[in-house]
Amino acid sequence: MEELELTYLIKELPHGFENALSKEMLDIYIPASAEHAFLRIRASGDRYEITKKEPVECTDLSRQIETTIPLTLAEYTDLAQLPGKRIEKTRFYLKENNVEYEIDVFKGDLVGLVLVDVEFDALEKKAAFTPPAWCLADVTQEKFIAGGVLCGKKYADIENALNTFNYKKLNAL
Repeated sequence: MEELELTYLIKELPHGFENALSKEMLDIYIPASAEHAFLRIRASGDRYEITKKEPVECTDLSRQIETTIPLTLAEYTDLAQLPGKRIEKTRFYLKENNVEYEIDVFKGDLVGLVLVDVEFDALEKKAAFTPPAWCLADVTQEKFIAGGVLCGKKYADIENALNTFNYKKLNAL
């Protein structure tokens, strides 16, 4: 299925963030040797899945082909033993002005990084979208911010790239 999504750095936490529903997530990207892994095993609350996500065309990272298969806990537990690069975050679900935002607050080595994703069901809606004032910069096309590249990194590894957008670490939790 094709996914249309834009990703933004956040300059400040939006109003209502503290009351938004949230889920803890652990993503494991495989193979561990890949610079940009496209295969992800995810634990999200009590849901488990394996997803392969690849760009429709390499010049537009906002359009991805995403194939997801639900997993049982036993399947997830076995697959999670594979060597892979891990990334932990809390995802907050916020609705503002009839737009649903997925705000990812990273943990561990990436603490201070906060991103927001917005998904669309049509190219026209994506093209017409205006981000809210609490968004800093559109980083959809920045490869360093893709989950399969970001995993296994430390904040210091991406800090110079973040600085080009004048991003300041956020203490969200």
